[in-house]
Amino acid sequence: MQENSKWKTMTYIIGGALGLATGVAAAFLFIRAREDSEGDHSITSGQGVKIGLGIVSFLRQITESTAR
Repeated sequence: MQENSKWKTMTYIIGGALGLATGVAAAFLFIRAREDSEGDHSITSGQGVKIGLGIVSFLRQITESTAR
């Protein structure tokens, strides 16, 4: 039972670290792109939907590839 718990804990730690790194990199790229362009710095609802669907699609690909 303890071995089962160890790999789950490590999976959460590694997944959390990768998620944090990915989020920081995305924020950096977003800020850099917005600083390079002049004008409005807000995200439109259409852009938000595209980002959300992209994230859901990415997560679905991960879960489908590991289920095989």
